[in-house]
Amino acid sequence: MIRYTIKLSQEEVNGLMAIINKGSHTTQKFRAAYILLNCDEGDHSEKVTNEQISKVLKVGMRTIDRVKKKFVEEGFEAVLERRPTTRVYEKKIDGDVEAKLVQLCCSEPPPGFAKWSLRLLADKMVELEYVPSISHVSVGEVLKKTNLSLGK
Repeated sequence: MIRYTIKLSQEEVNGLMAIINKGSHTTQKFRAAYILLNCDEGDHSEKVTNEQISKVLKVGMRTIDRVKKKFVEEGFEAVLERRPTTRVYEKKIDGDVEAKLVQLCCSEPPPGFAKWSLRLLADKMVELEYVPSISHVSVGEVLKKTNLSLGK
């Protein structure tokens, strides 16, 4: 296994201490700051073993290794900031499906029901094969976007 050595400059130590001592930050940023400060083998602090860091911070050894690796390979800022997601989400509802949903919403509800519910609309859209699957939450978002209310 590769052993990563952390040597922080005085500026980096001051930046990490500022994160720990003041301001509102994410838990990931706090955790990374504590790990980096404790793993520092530079002139500005004393080194603590990974086992001790793991016990005190209640994090796994693998987490400590990942933070150290990211610091060495990608730099100081990369460890503290989250990477933006690269995942592309596919839209299930386009204009055509949305029009069919509005049309369905304005039609008579099924027998035994006084009005359409979001779950009934979602089930009916799947039954009529407008979409392969859809949640009641997505149906509600579309109706909210089109200013339609099921209460009328």
